[in-house]
Amino acid sequence: EPGEIGWDGAAVDAFIVPNEFAAAALPQTDAARIRMLGYPVLGPMEGLRPHLARGLRVLWMARGAGRKGPKLLERLLAYENASLTVVTDDAEISTLVREASVGREVELVSDLARVPALLARHHLVVGPAETALWQEAIVAGCPLIAFRPDTAAERANADLLQRANAGGVAERPKEVVEWIERATRDDGRVLELWRRNAVPLGQPHGAEAIVRFLLEQAAAPPVPRLPTLPNPSADKLPARPRGDDEKKLLLCDLHTHTTWSDGKLTISELVDFYGQRGFDCICVTDHLCDPDRLLGRLVNLTGLVIPPAEVGRYLAAIEREKKRAWAQYKMLLLAGIEFNKDGYTPKTSAHLLGVDLREPIDPTLDLPALIGEIHAQGGLAIASHPHEIKSEWGKNTLYLWEHVDEFAPLLDAWEIANRDDLFNPVGLRKLPFIASSDFHKPKHIHSWKTLLWCEKDPEAIKQCIRLNRDVSLTLYRDHRFGLEEREELAAPALVQVR
Repeated sequence: EPGEIGWDGAAVDAFIVPNEFAAAALPQTDAARIRMLGYPVLGPMEGLRPHLARGLRVLWMARGAGRKGPKLLERLLAYENASLTVVTDDAEISTLVREASVGREVELVSDLARVPALLARHHLVVGPAETALWQEAIVAGCPLIAFRPDTAAERANADLLQRANAGGVAERPKEVVEWIERATRDDGRVLELWRRNAVPLGQPHGAEAIVRFLLEQAAAPPVPRLPTLPNPSADKLPARPRGDDEKKLLLCDLHTHTTWSDGKLTISELVDFYGQRGFDCICVTDHLCDPDRLLGRLVNLTGLVIPPAEVGRYLAAIEREKKRAWAQYKMLLLAGIEFNKDGYTPKTSAHLLGVDLREPIDPTLDLPALIGEIHAQGGLAIASHPHEIKSEWGKNTLYLWEHVDEFAPLLDAWEIANRDDLFNPVGLRKLPFIASSDFHKPKHIHSWKTLLWCEKDPEAIKQCIRLNRDVSLTLYRDHRFGLEEREELAAPALVQVR
């Protein structure tokens, strides 16, 4: 395992990783020895990419296209709203491109050394999620549509692409064109979102930063090193610590409210309320309204939502309770926000949960931009009560569901259950899901909750929800509401397991 002893058995002074996603893979390593310096590839070439209004430019890296190559070429050539550049060093594919592109202006490139410059003057790249292309596309700010990832490395890169909402993943040629159309709709709104979300993944001058760091270390006084282990095997390496990093069944509620908005309990009281009931993880998600909307301005006057200027203090208040929640109850406490985009009708209203946030986010951003900002902080973006509710406690917020095809690729999960309501259409569409109480007062503990089979760690919990494996829901029942009485958990009823 990474730590005092490196993967090759040698002592390690520093781990160079590209971003916080990679750093999360080193949970047992001292953070002081981790350097997030970016990818070791050529930085972006400025001023080459034309404005989208002058025409979409698509770059196809034809290497690794396999048997689906001819069909993909056919689809790309049939898409007349873009100019196409094909990069390949394969003579057979080159001949195929020349024959199939008669009557179309298609640029054919065989020199792979030109790829960085080509990425700089194209809006999208289609190709395998192999490490070299993946890194170059991220650093160049040219979003990648990963086509048919098959190796372990390509699947890992494609998974990160989706988690960061910085590109698309397609298994079939038809899906490639669907992603292109979706990304360029509305003057390229999704395309710009992908490009912005790629920034945390790779730094523009990562290669220079890595070289500079290495040169600085070479000039520094030698650091005492641990003895090198000859030919280490698994039994010679230190054992991974056991305990909370083992997979277990976790009882979670990621949608709760406090007195910072319209809840009845303070953050401290909420921690005690859930902690005494044996919960493993909760997220405080108080309401934040869009002040650019008339209804948002009106609600901001009621004192029942977070004042926009107070979001920093709100997040700090949750942060102060995190250590106590863990020390006293072994319960993870996450900071979140429920972003209210309320219109005059249900179909123009949307509520979006941001889970595990670190910094304030501008509530006036449109929904795709909000989702991008949530992902940039490593958080989850979840559709809150997206379908029709049967209770009288609130109005329907159906905008996300009415535009499910647009938002399904962007969101990490959808609430399939909220308080007492079950949204069967979410399950029928096979969307990733969670179940939440939308807790406002003690009696709301009687509601649907999420059960996860993973490590009790924020990153593991978020990844479990993103992948939506080992996720189930339970109808939780508790026979008292007081804060001081001793708790006995009712046996949960499990349904809809993935």
